[in-house]
Amino acid sequence: MTTEWHLATLDELCVRDFPATHGWSDVGAGGPGYHLVVLETTRGLGTGDDGSSREEIARRFAACREGVSRRLGERWGEAEPKSLDGVFLRSEDPGERIPKPWAYLSAYVRHVDLWKADDSGRWVAVGVSDPAEGPDLQLFALVTDLPPP
Repeated sequence: MTTEWHLATLDELCVRDFPATHGWSDVGAGGPGYHLVVLETTRGLGTGDDGSSREEIARRFAACREGVSRRLGERWGEAEPKSLDGVFLRSEDPGERIPKPWAYLSAYVRHVDLWKADDSGRWVAVGVSDPAEGPDLQLFALVTDLPPP
């Protein structure tokens, strides 16, 4: 996929109504107050179809995230880098109530670039899954009206 395609997806999600219940849609997961999409994925590949190593794929995904982040930064200003490590730890605590999209995203992504979209007022986060966390590398995007915890 291209940066333009990713931006078009995010533009659509910034204006699309949120689902009334948690579930899947044509673009990914969603529920009250959020859309969560996987913009790119390796789908369990240890190496790329072209023989590229996992490290090379991780670099490509990071470059893709940087490209999307750069373009979003042109629109909404510099991204706020946000670690989700604390969100993940707090989501594991049964006494803590972390909003579902942030808890879910923090299970896969350790750091995101974060903006508040000027035109919709929604929060937009973009991040790459941690290569050490599992077989899939994924570029995630979250669009939500729920502020980050």
